[in-house]
Amino acid sequence: MKSLVSRFLFALRGPSACPVPTADCASRQRRRRLVRLSLPLVFFAVPTVVIAYGVVIPRSCIAGVNALSVGFATTVLGACLTYVAGIRAALKADSP
Repeated sequence: MKSLVSRFLFALRGPSACPVPTADCASRQRRRRLVRLSLPLVFFAVPTVVIAYGVVIPRSCIAGVNALSVGFATTVLGACLTYVAGIRAALKADSP
């Protein structure tokens, strides 16, 4: 008897291969890979921006739109662009 955890993980993961090989399977796998690779970026960027602009910056002396708040936004944007560039480079180096 499978445990509840293994059934839940299988439901999230789904079958390892498409039941009927079609062109749709390749696009589905590609979409799933892109979502899996972009989740760390989303889990970094969204809380960072929400905490910074929702809690920290409004309660500090740099409240409002000024050079410091714009600089923080460009820092987060630069981190996101660097992550995307690194993932693209890794995928390009991995492909034959």
